[in-house]
Amino acid sequence: MNARPPLRRELHYGDRVLACHAERPRNVHAMLANAVARHPHRDVLICGDIRWSYARLDDEVARVAAGLAALGVGQGDRVAMLLGNGVPFVVVTYAAARLGAVTVPLSIRDQVPGIRHALENSEAVALVAEAEFVGRVPHPKDTPHLKARIVVGQASGFAGYDSLRQSEPLEQPADVGEDEVATILYTSGTTGLPKGAMLTGLGIVHSAINFVTTMDLDHRDKTVVVVPMNHVTGLVAGIHTLVCAAGSIAVMREFKAAQFLDCAAREAMTCSLMVPAMYNLCLHQADFGDYDLSAWRVGAYGGAPMPAATIERLAEALPGMGLMNAYGATETTSPATIMPADQTAARRLSVGQPMPGAEICIMDEAGREAAAGEDGELWIRGAMVVPGYWRNPEADAREFSAGFWKSGDVGAIDADGFVHVHDRKKDMVNRGGHKVFSAQVESALTACSGVIEAAVIAKPCPILGERVHAVLSVKPGQITEAAVIAHCAGQLADYQCPESYTLCETPLPRNPNGKILKRQLRQQLGFADP
Repeated sequence: MNARPPLRRELHYGDRVLACHAERPRNVHAMLANAVARHPHRDVLICGDIRWSYARLDDEVARVAAGLAALGVGQGDRVAMLLGNGVPFVVVTYAAARLGAVTVPLSIRDQVPGIRHALENSEAVALVAEAEFVGRVPHPKDTPHLKARIVVGQASGFAGYDSLRQSEPLEQPADVGEDEVATILYTSGTTGLPKGAMLTGLGIVHSAINFVTTMDLDHRDKTVVVVPMNHVTGLVAGIHTLVCAAGSIAVMREFKAAQFLDCAAREAMTCSLMVPAMYNLCLHQADFGDYDLSAWRVGAYGGAPMPAATIERLAEALPGMGLMNAYGATETTSPATIMPADQTAARRLSVGQPMPGAEICIMDEAGREAAAGEDGELWIRGAMVVPGYWRNPEADAREFSAGFWKSGDVGAIDADGFVHVHDRKKDMVNRGGHKVFSAQVESALTACSGVIEAAVIAKPCPILGERVHAVLSVKPGQITEAAVIAHCAGQLADYQCPESYTLCETPLPRNPNGKILKRQLRQQLGFADP
Protein backbone atom coordinates (compact mmCIF):
# COMPACT_ATOMS: atom_id res chain seq x y z
CA MET A 1 0.00 0.00 0.00
CA ASN A 2 1.19 3.53 -0.81
CA ALA A 3 2.30 5.43 2.27
CA ARG A 4 0.42 8.66 2.81
CA PRO A 5 2.85 11.42 1.75
CA PRO A 6 3.59 14.10 4.34
CA LEU A 7 1.75 17.42 4.21
CA ARG A 8 3.05 20.87 5.03
CA ARG A 9 1.44 24.30 5.13
CA GLU A 10 2.34 26.62 2.28
CA LEU A 11 1.31 30.05 0.99
CA HIS A 12 -0.43 30.01 -2.42
CA TYR A 13 -2.58 32.26 -4.60
CA GLY A 14 -1.45 35.36 -2.73
CA ASP A 15 -3.14 34.86 0.63
CA ARG A 16 -4.15 31.23 1.11
CA VAL A 17 -2.28 29.04 3.58
CA LEU A 18 -2.90 25.47 2.47
CA ALA A 19 -1.86 21.98 3.53
CA CYS A 20 0.02 20.59 0.51
CA HIS A 21 1.85 17.40 -0.32
CA ALA A 22 5.45 18.19 0.53
CA GLU A 23 6.84 16.15 -2.37
CA ARG A 24 5.08 16.58 -5.71
CA PRO A 25 5.69 17.26 -9.39
CA ARG A 26 5.99 20.97 -10.09
CA ASN A 27 3.28 21.13 -12.73
CA VAL A 28 1.15 19.09 -15.13
CA HIS A 29 3.98 18.62 -17.63
CA ALA A 30 6.25 17.34 -14.85
CA MET A 31 3.77 14.55 -14.01
CA LEU A 32 4.08 13.18 -17.54
CA ALA A 33 7.84 13.69 -17.62
CA ASN A 34 8.21 11.74 -14.36
CA ALA A 35 6.17 8.83 -15.71
CA VAL A 36 8.15 8.79 -18.98
CA ALA A 37 11.42 8.68 -17.03
CA ARG A 38 10.22 5.88 -14.73
CA HIS A 39 8.37 3.64 -17.19
CA PRO A 40 9.11 4.66 -20.80
CA HIS A 41 7.97 1.35 -22.26
CA ARG A 42 4.84 0.94 -20.16
CA ASP A 43 1.56 1.23 -22.10
CA VAL A 44 -0.15 4.51 -21.30
CA LEU A 45 -2.80 4.96 -23.98
CA ILE A 46 -5.01 2.26 -25.48
CA CYS A 47 -7.72 3.32 -27.92
CA GLY A 48 -8.95 1.14 -30.76
CA ASP A 49 -5.88 0.00 -32.73
CA ILE A 50 -3.62 2.45 -30.89
CA ARG A 51 -1.46 1.18 -28.06
CA TRP A 52 1.17 3.75 -27.11
CA SER A 53 3.95 3.57 -24.57
CA TYR A 54 4.89 6.55 -22.43
CA ALA A 55 7.86 7.20 -24.71
CA ARG A 56 5.59 7.19 -27.78
CA LEU A 57 3.10 9.53 -26.14
CA ASP A 58 5.91 11.85 -25.07
CA ASP A 59 7.16 12.09 -28.67
CA GLU A 60 3.66 12.82 -29.95
CA VAL A 61 3.11 15.47 -27.28
CA ALA A 62 6.41 17.13 -28.16
CA ARG A 63 5.52 17.26 -31.87
CA VAL A 64 2.03 18.64 -31.34
CA ALA A 65 3.41 21.21 -28.89
CA ALA A 66 5.87 22.35 -31.58
CA GLY A 67 3.04 22.51 -34.11
CA LEU A 68 0.94 24.68 -31.80
CA ALA A 69 3.94 26.92 -31.11
CA ALA A 70 4.42 27.37 -34.85
CA LEU A 71 0.85 28.69 -34.99
CA GLY A 72 1.68 31.29 -32.38
CA VAL A 73 0.46 29.55 -29.23
CA GLY A 74 2.62 30.51 -26.26
CA GLN A 75 2.73 30.39 -22.49
CA GLY A 76 -0.52 31.55 -20.91
CA ASP A 77 -2.50 31.39 -24.17
CA ARG A 78 -5.77 29.48 -24.10
CA VAL A 79 -6.25 26.44 -26.33
CA ALA A 80 -9.87 25.30 -26.63
CA MET A 81 -10.67 21.64 -27.28
CA LEU A 82 -13.95 20.45 -28.82
CA LEU A 83 -12.90 16.84 -28.65
CA GLY A 84 -14.56 13.66 -27.47
CA ASN A 85 -12.78 10.89 -25.60
CA GLY A 86 -9.81 9.85 -27.68
CA VAL A 87 -6.09 10.11 -28.31
CA PRO A 88 -6.11 13.74 -29.54
CA PHE A 89 -7.69 14.93 -26.28
CA VAL A 90 -4.88 13.41 -24.21
CA VAL A 91 -2.15 14.61 -26.59
CA VAL A 92 -3.39 18.21 -26.78
CA THR A 93 -3.80 18.31 -22.99
CA TYR A 94 -0.13 17.54 -22.42
CA ALA A 95 1.09 19.45 -25.48
CA ALA A 96 -0.47 22.60 -24.05
CA ALA A 97 1.09 21.82 -20.66
CA ARG A 98 4.52 21.56 -22.32
CA LEU A 99 4.00 25.03 -23.80
CA GLY A 100 2.62 26.45 -20.59
CA ALA A 101 -0.64 27.14 -22.42
CA VAL A 102 -4.07 26.80 -20.79
CA THR A 103 -6.48 24.16 -22.07
CA VAL A 104 -10.20 24.97 -22.32
CA PRO A 105 -12.08 21.67 -22.76
CA LEU A 106 -15.53 22.21 -24.25
CA SER A 107 -18.48 19.86 -23.92
CA ILE A 108 -19.20 18.02 -27.16
CA ARG A 109 -22.83 17.95 -26.05
CA ASP A 110 -23.08 21.72 -25.92
CA GLN A 111 -24.54 23.87 -28.67
CA VAL A 112 -23.42 27.08 -30.37
CA PRO A 113 -24.41 29.53 -27.58
CA GLY A 114 -22.45 27.72 -24.88
CA ILE A 115 -19.42 27.12 -27.08
CA ARG A 116 -19.39 30.74 -28.22
CA HIS A 117 -19.51 31.99 -24.62
CA ALA A 118 -16.55 29.81 -23.58
CA LEU A 119 -14.48 30.87 -26.59
CA GLU A 120 -15.27 34.55 -26.09
CA ASN A 121 -14.82 34.56 -22.32
CA SER A 122 -11.53 32.62 -22.36
CA GLU A 123 -10.25 34.56 -25.39
CA ALA A 124 -8.91 31.28 -26.76
CA VAL A 125 -6.33 31.77 -29.52
CA ALA A 126 -6.59 28.22 -30.88
CA LEU A 127 -9.30 25.60 -31.18
CA VAL A 128 -8.80 21.90 -31.85
CA ALA A 129 -12.10 20.28 -32.86
CA GLU A 130 -13.32 17.03 -34.32
CA ALA A 131 -14.87 17.26 -37.78
CA GLU A 132 -18.28 16.09 -36.58
CA PHE A 133 -18.55 19.05 -34.20
CA VAL A 134 -17.37 21.94 -36.38
CA GLY A 135 -20.96 22.83 -37.24
CA ARG A 136 -21.30 24.07 -33.64
CA VAL A 137 -18.24 26.31 -33.87
CA PRO A 138 -19.22 30.00 -34.06
CA HIS A 139 -18.42 32.06 -37.13
CA PRO A 140 -14.94 33.65 -37.11
CA LYS A 141 -16.43 37.13 -36.74
CA ASP A 142 -17.95 36.05 -33.39
CA THR A 143 -14.59 34.86 -32.01
CA PRO A 144 -12.01 37.49 -33.00
CA HIS A 145 -9.35 36.16 -30.64
CA LEU A 146 -9.40 32.73 -32.27
CA LYS A 147 -6.43 32.78 -34.66
CA ALA A 148 -5.99 29.06 -35.33
CA ARG A 149 -8.72 26.52 -36.09
CA ILE A 150 -7.56 22.92 -36.27
CA VAL A 151 -9.65 19.90 -37.15
CA VAL A 152 -9.25 16.19 -36.46
CA GLY A 153 -10.48 14.96 -39.82
CA GLN A 154 -11.40 17.40 -42.57
CA ALA A 155 -13.44 20.61 -42.56
CA SER A 156 -13.40 23.72 -44.67
CA GLY A 157 -11.66 26.67 -43.00
CA PHE A 158 -9.74 24.45 -40.56
CA ALA A 159 -6.11 23.34 -40.65
CA GLY A 160 -5.57 19.60 -40.40
CA TYR A 161 -4.57 18.12 -37.04
CA ASP A 162 -1.93 15.99 -38.74
CA SER A 163 -0.12 19.15 -39.81
CA LEU A 164 0.69 19.81 -36.13
CA ARG A 165 2.66 16.57 -36.01
CA GLN A 166 5.07 17.46 -38.79
CA SER A 167 7.28 19.73 -36.69
CA GLU A 168 10.44 18.69 -34.92
CA PRO A 169 9.66 17.78 -31.30
CA LEU A 170 9.67 20.61 -28.77
CA GLU A 171 12.21 19.33 -26.27
CA GLN A 172 12.35 22.23 -23.78
CA PRO A 173 9.17 22.69 -21.74
CA ALA A 174 8.06 26.11 -20.56
CA ASP A 175 8.91 27.17 -17.03
CA VAL A 176 5.43 27.06 -15.49
CA GLY A 177 4.74 27.86 -11.85
CA GLU A 178 2.30 25.60 -10.05
CA ASP A 179 -0.02 28.47 -9.09
CA GLU A 180 -0.56 29.28 -12.76
CA VAL A 181 -3.79 28.23 -14.47
CA ALA A 182 -3.50 24.94 -16.38
CA THR A 183 -7.12 24.37 -17.42
CA ILE A 184 -10.34 26.38 -17.51
CA LEU A 185 -13.48 24.28 -17.13
CA TYR A 186 -16.81 25.99 -17.63
CA THR A 187 -19.38 25.07 -15.02
CA SER A 188 -23.03 26.02 -15.19
CA GLY A 189 -24.51 28.05 -12.38
CA THR A 190 -28.03 28.56 -11.16
CA THR A 191 -28.04 32.07 -12.61
CA GLY A 192 -26.26 33.81 -15.43
CA LEU A 193 -23.70 32.39 -17.85
CA PRO A 194 -21.37 29.45 -17.16
CA LYS A 195 -18.30 30.35 -15.10
CA GLY A 196 -14.75 29.33 -15.99
CA ALA A 197 -13.23 27.53 -13.00
CA MET A 198 -9.45 27.97 -13.03
CA LEU A 199 -7.73 24.64 -12.37
CA THR A 200 -4.09 25.21 -11.50
CA GLY A 201 -1.09 22.95 -11.72
CA LEU A 202 -1.06 22.76 -7.93
CA GLY A 203 -4.69 21.69 -7.75
CA ILE A 204 -4.40 19.07 -10.50
CA VAL A 205 -1.20 17.57 -9.12
CA HIS A 206 -2.57 17.56 -5.57
CA SER A 207 -5.81 15.82 -6.63
CA ALA A 208 -3.93 13.25 -8.69
CA ILE A 209 -1.67 12.41 -5.74
CA ASN A 210 -4.73 12.12 -3.49
CA PHE A 211 -6.35 9.62 -5.85
CA VAL A 212 -3.11 7.65 -6.18
CA THR A 213 -2.55 7.38 -2.44
CA THR A 214 -6.13 6.80 -1.26
CA MET A 215 -6.77 4.18 -3.97
CA ASP A 216 -3.27 2.67 -3.67
CA LEU A 217 -2.46 3.04 -7.38
CA ASP A 218 0.86 2.44 -9.14
CA HIS A 219 2.29 1.66 -12.59
CA ARG A 220 0.52 -1.72 -12.68
CA ASP A 221 -2.92 -0.13 -12.57
CA LYS A 222 -5.17 0.37 -15.56
CA THR A 223 -8.45 2.24 -15.97
CA VAL A 224 -11.07 2.43 -18.69
CA VAL A 225 -12.20 6.03 -19.16
CA VAL A 226 -15.86 6.18 -20.18
CA VAL A 227 -16.88 9.40 -18.46
CA PRO A 228 -16.28 12.52 -20.59
CA MET A 229 -12.67 13.67 -20.60
CA ASN A 230 -13.91 17.25 -20.98
CA HIS A 231 -15.42 17.07 -17.47
CA VAL A 232 -13.38 17.31 -14.30
CA THR A 233 -13.77 13.62 -13.43
CA GLY A 234 -12.58 12.32 -16.78
CA LEU A 235 -9.75 14.84 -16.95
CA VAL A 236 -8.40 14.54 -13.41
CA ALA A 237 -9.39 11.02 -12.30
CA GLY A 238 -9.24 9.42 -15.73
CA ILE A 239 -6.14 11.01 -17.27
CA HIS A 240 -3.95 12.92 -14.81
CA THR A 241 -4.28 10.40 -11.97
CA LEU A 242 -3.18 7.43 -14.06
CA VAL A 243 -0.30 9.43 -15.53
CA CYS A 244 0.73 10.43 -12.00
CA ALA A 245 0.78 6.72 -11.12
CA ALA A 246 2.50 5.85 -14.45
CA GLY A 247 -0.43 3.53 -15.09
CA SER A 248 -2.44 2.79 -18.24
CA ILE A 249 -5.53 4.43 -19.73
CA ALA A 250 -7.92 2.57 -22.02
CA VAL A 251 -10.23 5.02 -23.75
CA MET A 252 -13.85 4.51 -24.74
CA ARG A 253 -15.79 7.07 -26.72
CA GLU A 254 -18.94 6.62 -24.65
CA PHE A 255 -20.41 4.26 -22.11
CA LYS A 256 -22.13 1.15 -23.40
CA ALA A 257 -22.28 -1.55 -20.74
CA ALA A 258 -21.44 -4.51 -22.98
CA GLN A 259 -18.52 -2.75 -24.68
CA PHE A 260 -17.22 -1.45 -21.36
CA LEU A 261 -17.26 -4.91 -19.78
CA ASP A 262 -15.56 -6.38 -22.82
CA CYS A 263 -12.79 -3.76 -22.65
CA ALA A 264 -12.43 -4.09 -18.87
CA ALA A 265 -11.99 -7.85 -19.16
CA ARG A 266 -9.69 -7.72 -22.19
CA GLU A 267 -7.41 -5.08 -20.66
CA ALA A 268 -7.56 -6.48 -17.09
CA MET A 269 -8.82 -3.15 -15.76
CA THR A 270 -7.99 -2.61 -12.09
CA CYS A 271 -9.72 0.68 -11.25
CA SER A 272 -12.65 2.80 -12.37
CA LEU A 273 -14.50 5.97 -11.50
CA MET A 274 -18.05 6.14 -12.80
CA VAL A 275 -21.52 7.24 -11.71
CA PRO A 276 -23.67 4.65 -9.90
CA ALA A 277 -25.99 4.30 -12.91
CA MET A 278 -23.09 2.85 -14.94
CA TYR A 279 -22.40 0.14 -12.36
CA ASN A 280 -26.10 -0.63 -12.29
CA LEU A 281 -26.25 -0.95 -16.07
CA CYS A 282 -23.29 -3.36 -15.99
CA LEU A 283 -25.11 -5.57 -13.51
CA HIS A 284 -28.16 -5.60 -15.78
CA GLN A 285 -26.15 -7.23 -18.57
CA ALA A 286 -27.46 -10.79 -18.91
CA ASP A 287 -23.93 -12.12 -19.50
CA PHE A 288 -22.26 -10.09 -16.72
CA GLY A 289 -20.95 -13.24 -15.07
CA ASP A 290 -19.20 -14.36 -18.27
CA TYR A 291 -16.60 -11.56 -18.14
CA ASP A 292 -13.30 -12.09 -16.35
CA LEU A 293 -13.20 -9.04 -14.10
CA SER A 294 -10.96 -10.52 -11.45
CA ALA A 295 -8.39 -7.71 -11.78
CA TRP A 296 -10.99 -5.03 -10.92
CA ARG A 297 -10.10 -4.02 -7.35
CA VAL A 298 -11.18 -0.33 -7.07
CA GLY A 299 -14.67 0.78 -8.04
CA ALA A 300 -14.91 4.49 -7.31
CA TYR A 301 -18.12 6.38 -7.89
CA GLY A 302 -19.59 9.82 -7.39
CA GLY A 303 -22.35 12.15 -8.45
CA ALA A 304 -25.12 10.29 -6.62
CA PRO A 305 -25.59 7.75 -3.80
CA MET A 306 -25.05 4.08 -4.68
CA PRO A 307 -28.26 2.09 -4.14
CA ALA A 308 -27.94 -0.51 -1.39
CA ALA A 309 -29.06 -3.27 -3.75
CA THR A 310 -26.30 -2.34 -6.20
CA ILE A 311 -23.67 -2.44 -3.45
CA GLU A 312 -24.86 -5.88 -2.39
CA ARG A 313 -24.93 -7.27 -5.92
CA LEU A 314 -21.46 -5.92 -6.72
CA ALA A 315 -20.05 -7.37 -3.49
CA GLU A 316 -21.46 -10.76 -4.46
CA ALA A 317 -20.38 -10.64 -8.10
CA LEU A 318 -16.96 -8.99 -7.57
CA PRO A 319 -15.74 -9.82 -4.06
CA GLY A 320 -12.25 -8.52 -4.85
CA MET A 321 -13.47 -5.03 -5.74
CA GLY A 322 -13.79 -2.28 -3.14
CA LEU A 323 -16.37 0.45 -3.73
CA MET A 324 -15.23 3.98 -2.83
CA ASN A 325 -17.56 6.97 -2.87
CA ALA A 326 -15.87 10.21 -3.95
CA TYR A 327 -17.41 13.66 -3.65
CA GLY A 328 -16.18 16.76 -5.38
CA ALA A 329 -16.85 19.35 -8.04
CA THR A 330 -15.15 21.27 -10.81
CA GLU A 331 -14.21 23.89 -8.20
CA THR A 332 -12.46 21.25 -6.07
CA THR A 333 -10.52 19.81 -9.04
CA SER A 334 -12.50 16.59 -8.57
CA PRO A 335 -12.16 14.84 -5.18
CA ALA A 336 -12.79 16.57 -1.85
CA THR A 337 -13.78 13.41 0.05
CA ILE A 338 -13.24 9.68 -0.31
CA MET A 339 -14.91 6.73 1.37
CA PRO A 340 -12.64 3.90 2.50
CA ALA A 341 -13.79 0.75 0.71
CA ASP A 342 -14.29 -1.17 3.94
CA GLN A 343 -16.78 1.47 5.15
CA THR A 344 -18.93 1.82 2.02
CA ALA A 345 -21.64 -0.72 2.84
CA ALA A 346 -22.09 0.48 6.44
CA ARG A 347 -22.01 4.18 5.51
CA ARG A 348 -23.77 4.13 2.14
CA LEU A 349 -25.30 7.60 2.53
CA SER A 350 -21.99 9.24 3.43
CA VAL A 351 -19.54 10.55 0.83
CA GLY A 352 -16.59 9.65 3.03
CA GLN A 353 -13.91 11.63 4.81
CA PRO A 354 -11.98 14.70 3.62
CA MET A 355 -9.15 13.99 1.22
CA PRO A 356 -5.62 14.70 2.54
CA GLY A 357 -5.21 18.46 2.73
CA ALA A 358 -8.95 19.14 2.45
CA GLU A 359 -10.69 21.18 5.11
CA ILE A 360 -14.49 20.86 5.14
CA CYS A 361 -16.80 22.68 7.49
CA ILE A 362 -20.58 22.94 7.79
CA MET A 363 -21.74 26.55 7.99
CA ASP A 364 -25.17 27.84 8.96
CA GLU A 365 -26.95 30.80 7.37
CA ALA A 366 -25.35 33.17 9.88
CA GLY A 367 -21.85 32.09 8.88
CA ARG A 368 -21.21 30.00 12.00
CA GLU A 369 -19.88 26.44 12.01
CA ALA A 370 -22.55 23.88 12.82
CA ALA A 371 -22.05 21.25 15.49
CA ALA A 372 -21.41 17.61 14.58
CA GLY A 373 -24.51 16.12 13.00
CA GLU A 374 -26.18 19.46 12.36
CA ASP A 375 -27.07 20.56 8.84
CA GLY A 376 -25.58 23.46 6.97
CA GLU A 377 -23.78 24.36 3.76
CA LEU A 378 -20.54 22.54 2.93
CA TRP A 379 -17.59 24.93 2.66
CA ILE A 380 -14.36 23.44 1.31
CA ARG A 381 -10.78 24.70 1.42
CA GLY A 382 -7.51 23.10 0.34
CA ALA A 383 -4.84 22.87 -2.33
CA MET A 384 -7.39 21.23 -4.62
CA VAL A 385 -9.81 24.19 -4.50
CA VAL A 386 -9.52 26.54 -7.47
CA PRO A 387 -8.37 30.11 -6.78
CA GLY A 388 -11.50 31.43 -8.49
CA TYR A 389 -13.29 31.90 -11.78
CA TRP A 390 -11.74 33.23 -14.96
CA ARG A 391 -12.21 37.00 -15.08
CA ASN A 392 -15.32 36.89 -12.91
CA PRO A 393 -14.70 38.85 -9.69
CA GLU A 394 -18.42 39.02 -8.92
CA ALA A 395 -18.68 35.23 -8.81
CA ASP A 396 -15.45 35.02 -6.80
CA ALA A 397 -16.85 37.39 -4.18
CA ARG A 398 -20.13 35.47 -4.04
CA GLU A 399 -18.81 31.90 -3.93
CA PHE A 400 -15.48 32.12 -2.07
CA SER A 401 -14.68 33.29 1.43
CA ALA A 402 -11.29 33.13 3.18
CA GLY A 403 -10.17 30.51 0.67
CA PHE A 404 -13.26 28.34 1.22
CA TRP A 405 -15.49 27.50 -1.72
CA LYS A 406 -19.16 27.58 -0.78
CA SER A 407 -20.44 24.39 -2.38
CA GLY A 408 -24.15 25.14 -2.34
CA ASP A 409 -24.73 21.62 -1.02
CA VAL A 410 -26.47 21.06 2.29
CA GLY A 411 -25.10 18.34 4.54
CA ALA A 412 -23.49 17.46 7.84
CA ILE A 413 -20.37 15.91 9.34
CA ASP A 414 -21.03 13.17 11.87
CA ALA A 415 -19.17 12.54 15.10
CA ASP A 416 -16.79 10.13 13.31
CA GLY A 417 -15.78 12.76 10.76
CA PHE A 418 -17.75 11.32 7.83
CA VAL A 419 -19.34 13.85 5.48
CA HIS A 420 -23.00 13.55 4.44
CA VAL A 421 -24.59 15.47 1.57
CA HIS A 422 -28.34 15.62 2.22
CA ASP A 423 -29.70 17.97 -0.35
CA ARG A 424 -28.75 20.48 -3.02
CA LYS A 425 -29.10 24.08 -2.04
CA LYS A 426 -28.79 25.02 -5.68
CA ASP A 427 -31.83 23.90 -7.60
CA MET A 428 -30.43 21.05 -9.63
CA VAL A 429 -31.45 17.79 -11.31
CA ASN A 430 -28.90 14.99 -11.00
CA ARG A 431 -29.28 13.00 -14.21
CA GLY A 432 -27.00 9.98 -13.85
CA GLY A 433 -24.25 12.17 -12.43
CA HIS A 434 -24.77 15.02 -14.91
CA LYS A 435 -25.67 18.20 -13.05
CA VAL A 436 -28.56 19.98 -14.73
CA PHE A 437 -29.34 23.38 -13.25
CA SER A 438 -33.02 24.15 -13.62
CA ALA A 439 -32.54 27.90 -14.05
CA GLN A 440 -30.46 27.35 -17.18
CA VAL A 441 -33.05 25.02 -18.72
CA GLU A 442 -35.93 27.27 -17.69
CA SER A 443 -34.22 30.20 -19.38
CA ALA A 444 -34.09 28.27 -22.65
CA LEU A 445 -37.69 27.13 -22.31
CA THR A 446 -39.12 30.59 -21.67
CA ALA A 447 -37.27 31.87 -24.75
CA CYS A 448 -39.48 29.58 -26.84
CA SER A 449 -42.36 31.42 -28.51
CA GLY A 450 -45.65 30.48 -26.88
CA VAL A 451 -44.17 29.52 -23.49
CA ILE A 452 -45.23 31.85 -20.69
CA GLU A 453 -43.35 30.34 -17.76
CA ALA A 454 -41.46 27.17 -17.00
CA ALA A 455 -40.50 25.06 -14.03
CA VAL A 456 -37.93 22.28 -14.28
CA ILE A 457 -38.09 19.51 -11.68
CA ALA A 458 -36.54 16.11 -11.13
CA LYS A 459 -38.50 13.07 -12.24
CA PRO A 460 -37.41 9.93 -10.36
CA CYS A 461 -35.71 7.26 -12.50
CA PRO A 462 -34.62 3.80 -11.27
CA ILE A 463 -31.55 3.77 -13.57
CA LEU A 464 -30.31 7.37 -13.77
CA GLY A 465 -31.68 8.50 -10.43
CA GLU A 466 -33.38 11.55 -11.88
CA ARG A 467 -34.52 12.81 -15.28
CA VAL A 468 -35.41 16.31 -16.39
CA HIS A 469 -39.14 17.13 -16.44
CA ALA A 470 -40.55 20.49 -17.48
CA VAL A 471 -43.87 21.99 -16.47
CA LEU A 472 -44.89 24.76 -18.88
CA SER A 473 -47.59 27.38 -18.81
CA VAL A 474 -48.33 28.06 -22.49
CA LYS A 475 -50.45 30.31 -24.69
CA PRO A 476 -53.43 28.32 -26.00
CA GLY A 477 -52.92 26.99 -29.50
CA GLN A 478 -49.56 28.71 -30.01
CA ILE A 479 -47.07 25.98 -29.08
CA THR A 480 -46.71 22.21 -29.23
CA GLU A 481 -44.51 19.85 -27.28
CA ALA A 482 -42.69 18.95 -30.52
CA ALA A 483 -41.84 22.61 -31.10
CA VAL A 484 -40.45 22.95 -27.58
CA ILE A 485 -38.34 19.82 -28.04
CA ALA A 486 -36.90 21.15 -31.29
CA HIS A 487 -36.15 24.51 -29.69
CA CYS A 488 -34.30 22.97 -26.73
CA ALA A 489 -32.24 20.70 -28.99
CA GLY A 490 -30.62 23.77 -30.52
CA GLN A 491 -29.98 25.58 -27.26
CA LEU A 492 -29.00 22.98 -24.67
CA ALA A 493 -26.74 19.99 -24.26
CA ASP A 494 -28.69 16.76 -24.82
CA TYR A 495 -28.61 15.72 -21.16
CA GLN A 496 -30.04 19.13 -20.20
CA CYS A 497 -33.06 18.83 -22.49
CA PRO A 498 -36.30 17.86 -20.73
CA GLU A 499 -37.28 14.27 -21.43
CA SER A 500 -40.93 14.72 -20.46
CA TYR A 501 -43.33 17.63 -20.29
CA THR A 502 -46.53 18.81 -18.67
CA LEU A 503 -48.22 21.60 -20.65
CA CYS A 504 -51.00 23.65 -19.09
CA GLU A 505 -52.86 26.81 -20.00
CA THR A 506 -53.09 28.12 -16.44
CA PRO A 507 -50.40 29.96 -14.43
CA LEU A 508 -47.95 27.89 -12.42
CA PRO A 509 -48.48 27.95 -8.63
CA ARG A 510 -46.40 30.55 -6.80
CA ASN A 511 -45.88 31.61 -3.19
CA PRO A 512 -46.54 35.18 -1.98
CA ASN A 513 -43.01 36.17 -2.97
CA GLY A 514 -43.62 35.07 -6.54
CA LYS A 515 -41.48 31.93 -6.42
CA ILE A 516 -42.85 28.93 -8.30
CA LEU A 517 -43.91 26.20 -5.87
CA LYS A 518 -41.95 23.28 -7.28
CA ARG A 519 -42.76 21.09 -4.31
CA GLN A 520 -46.46 21.49 -5.07
CA LEU A 521 -45.83 20.59 -8.72
CA ARG A 522 -43.94 17.46 -7.69
CA GLN A 523 -46.81 16.43 -5.44
CA GLN A 524 -49.36 17.02 -8.20
CA LEU A 525 -47.34 14.89 -10.60
CA GLY A 526 -46.74 12.12 -8.07
CA PHE A 527 -42.98 12.69 -7.95
CA ALA A 528 -41.21 12.10 -4.67
CA ASP A 529 -40.05 15.32 -3.05
CA PRO A 530 -36.21 15.21 -3.03
